[in-house]
Amino acid sequence: MSNILIIKHGSLGDLIQANGAIKDIKSFYKNRKVFLLTAQPYAIFMSECPYLDGVIIDKRLPRWNFFYLSNLKKNLAKYNFTKIFDLQNSSRTKFYKRFILKNIEWSSSETSLEPGQKKSDFDKDPVLDRMEIQLKKSGVQTEFVKNIDLNWAISDISRLKKQYANKDYILLFPFCSKKLPQKKWPFFKDLILRLKQDFKNKYPILLAPGPDEIDEANNLNAKVVLDNNQPINIKTLISLIRNAKFIIANDTGPAHIASHLDKSGVVLFGGHTTAKKVSIESYNFKAISVENLKNLTVETVLKKVKSKLN
Repeated sequence: MSNILIIKHGSLGDLIQANGAIKDIKSFYKNRKVFLLTAQPYAIFMSECPYLDGVIIDKRLPRWNFFYLSNLKKNLAKYNFTKIFDLQNSSRTKFYKRFILKNIEWSSSETSLEPGQKKSDFDKDPVLDRMEIQLKKSGVQTEFVKNIDLNWAISDISRLKKQYANKDYILLFPFCSKKLPQKKWPFFKDLILRLKQDFKNKYPILLAPGPDEIDEANNLNAKVVLDNNQPINIKTLISLIRNAKFIIANDTGPAHIASHLDKSGVVLFGGHTTAKKVSIESYNFKAISVENLKNLTVETVLKKVKSKLN
């Protein structure tokens, strides 16, 4: 039997956003096995996704590593893929189309363009709009691409809630990729102080750092959520967000999770992109956008929080 391959290497926010498209693809190809090619950090999490029949890890080693690329090509050939859905749409996946997964029907942003349309113009549209167009151009009926259901990724966090809050809590994500410092609002420590003062410690302030963010979190004067002294896994993270009273985040993966769970909260945007382009707003989860995050004051953020919690 021929199989279907979806390529989505990451990041976390991108994979969360791709869940609806993955579900639509699996719903359309009910009698075919659907596999995901992704990066190592997301393999365990996505292996539990009910819309996938398997996950293949791509180490994404340099393209001059011919030994690795040769082995990757041989491994992928075993699956008899007859259709590729490139949801990553990167230079790497374009390279794979030419040299690793040749002569297979391919769906990408480039195959989704209207006659005369430039990819640079197509890429200006909201990401979920682009994903929906790509699937429709491939003949896939879309129902879930913009209606992302994360219920499969919810786990029991009662033990952690009892340890860190045991009641309503505010969850903050002051972190961002080291490669994208322009996404980082610099005043979270001041905000935490004001939240404690103005709400008179009514809400515990929690942080959920990744492996490289623990030291930073420990310096912010909030409760750092760890599981047996280790960073929480992705399903626990999603569940922690789902149970929060309010979310405040930079433009990162957890903000996308909060949006698709329609949590009450705000995401802070500088001029690096727009909330519309990355499809991050929902009914209850809204963006505060400024040209430069250094000019976004604590008072402005605090006013938005109070309007939702008072």
